[in-house]
Amino acid sequence: MSQRLIQRYKDGERMNHWFIAIMFFLAALSGLAFFHPSLFFFSQLFGGGPWARILHPFLGVLMVVGFLGLFFRLWRQNLIGAQDREWRRHAGRMLRGDKAGMPPAGQYNYGQKLVFWLMALSLLVLVVTGFMFWRPWFAPYFSIGFMRVAVLLHAIAAVVLVLTVIVHVYAAIWVKGTMRAMTRGTVTESWARLNHPQWHEEVSKSR
Repeated sequence: MSQRLIQRYKDGERMNHWFIAIMFFLAALSGLAFFHPSLFFFSQLFGGGPWARILHPFLGVLMVVGFLGLFFRLWRQNLIGAQDREWRRHAGRMLRGDKAGMPPAGQYNYGQKLVFWLMALSLLVLVVTGFMFWRPWFAPYFSIGFMRVAVLLHAIAAVVLVLTVIVHVYAAIWVKGTMRAMTRGTVTESWARLNHPQWHEEVSKSR
C-alpha cells in the first residue's frame, strides 16, 4: 500500500473547517441550555443564563459566516448527479465494509454530499428563524404567532444539524485516515485510491 502523501486541504480550508466546528459546539451548548430545563447547567459555561442568551445568536451568526466561506468554495463539488445516485444504491456495501465493491467516487461521495446539503439547509433555517426572535433587535418586527413558529422550526433545524454533525464526525473516525485530512491536510495515496478513486486519478494527472 502506497504511503505517499497527497494534499487534500490547504491550511486556510482546514482553519475554516475548525473555526466552524468550534462555533458549532459553542452555539450548540449555549442553545441546549435553553432547549430544556434539565440542560440549563450548560449556561454556566458562558457565565450564566443572561450571558448564554446574549452570546448564543452571535456564535450562531459566526458559525453561518464561517460556513458561507466553505459553501461558496465547495458547492459545485457537492452537486448530486447520476453517479452519486448509483453510489447510494450500493450504500449497503459501504456499511458492510466492502469499499472495493462501491462505484468510484470523486472528491466527495454521496454520503458526504448529503451531509453538506443537510448542514447548509439546517443552517439557513437556523439563521432565518433565529433573527425572527432575536431580542431586542429583530423580534419586535414579528408577531407572537410568527415567533412561535420560528422557535419550533429553529429547534427542529438544530436537532437535524446536531444529528448531521454526529454522523459527520462518526464517519470521519470510522474511515481510517480521514481525520488526517483535516489535521494535517494530507492523505495517503492508498487512502485516496480506495475511498475516492476518481479524485485520486484527477490529482495524479494534474501533477
